[in-house]
Amino acid sequence: MTITYNKLVRDRIPEIIHSSGKTCSIEILSDEEYLKLVDAKLDEELAECHKDHNIEELADLLEVIHVAALARGYTLEDLEQVRAEKATKCGGFEKRILLKEVYED
Repeated sequence: MTITYNKLVRDRIPEIIHSSGKTCSIEILSDEEYLKLVDAKLDEELAECHKDHNIEELADLLEVIHVAALARGYTLEDLEQVRAEKATKCGGFEKRILLKEVYED
């Protein structure tokens, strides 16, 4: 039986598959293909977070966010700096504010 995935997986997945007695085929992606599949992986992990609401899915999403930043040439320090600057400038989400309407005179 063959199951087709065609999706980006963690680096050790082929090793894990082989250690279970199965075989798999893989391909090393070009930069362009990699970025495309990283974006697809972000969508996949976000959907899983919405569905399962657990810390493992949040960790997976965070891992893919880190990968997306690195793949685009940013460091994790760059990512954290921008996050912190935005939090300082606009705040976080701790106050649970729902903006309903803005009125202009």
